[in-house]
Amino acid sequence: MTTLVTGGLGFIGLHTGRALIDEGEDVVLTQYRVAREPDFIKSEIGKHANVEQLDVTDYDRLMAIGEKYKIDRIAHLAVPALNALSAEDDFKVNMIGLLNILKAGDAWQCQRVGLASSGTVYGGARPQDGLNKEDMLLAVSSAGPAGATATWKKCFELVGSYWQGRTGLDIVNLRIAGIYGPMYHSMANLPSRLVHAAVKGEAPQLRGDTYAEDGGDSTYVKDCGRGVALLMLAEKLNHPTYNVASGVATTAGQMVEEIQKVIPDFKGDFLKEGTNPQSRGNAHADISRIKADTGYEPRYYADKAIPDYIAWLRAGNAE
Repeated sequence: MTTLVTGGLGFIGLHTGRALIDEGEDVVLTQYRVAREPDFIKSEIGKHANVEQLDVTDYDRLMAIGEKYKIDRIAHLAVPALNALSAEDDFKVNMIGLLNILKAGDAWQCQRVGLASSGTVYGGARPQDGLNKEDMLLAVSSAGPAGATATWKKCFELVGSYWQGRTGLDIVNLRIAGIYGPMYHSMANLPSRLVHAAVKGEAPQLRGDTYAEDGGDSTYVKDCGRGVALLMLAEKLNHPTYNVASGVATTAGQMVEEIQKVIPDFKGDFLKEGTNPQSRGNAHADISRIKADTGYEPRYYADKAIPDYIAWLRAGNAE
């Protein structure tokens, strides 16, 4: 069987491709412009992994890929860079791209189409038990720095639900939590900025005050890739939406402590004590659904993820 992974040479796409191969699946990894072949998947290129150029708004090109390979599943992970396009072009890439993927899923009679969603859809919610659950009510508006991501991902989930109801195509929403680890290059999240700074022997580049007890669901990319793969390959799924996450809240202070176990000279004196008075609390994703339906268990909590990430960077790997 073969899974098409759009954005397959991206950060999450590469790790998803690796995880699918480890589960016995062949993959077609699409790239838009950037080509990367990290060591952890390079040996599979031309064997269990093939690479194809694709602009997801180009339906004819997408169909040509389908003529070349027998594609059984699609993991739609491709996404334009945040705020890199005009509002109109952002709309076209996200929504026309989504339409093309859904049409392809029907045309190829795919067993499943996975749509990359995001934990940002939970927005400013403050769940009483600290858990972001898939059946929570979501706000219609999407404000703040992650507003664009939350907007498009909510659209994906709504349109996917409509499409499945009309066509019967098996569609699953992949609510991916804050991901960090090898191949991450935007430095948008705190764990990656801290680890990169520690390896370089520099002070981290912070974005505002950082409190020791503030945190969230920081998920290592290897766990994310495996979680997506298991959802794509599961014989039966009992829900339309699944959190792909660590299932725990990891604070900034805990991240610093794990870094210092490997790099003792890294200083955490930039941390402010306690929590930000404006904090909504350290909510994290409920992963009971993905555990029950796929057997997923996170393997890389911070105590294992941080040393692994540091070792990756110290080995001279490019992001």
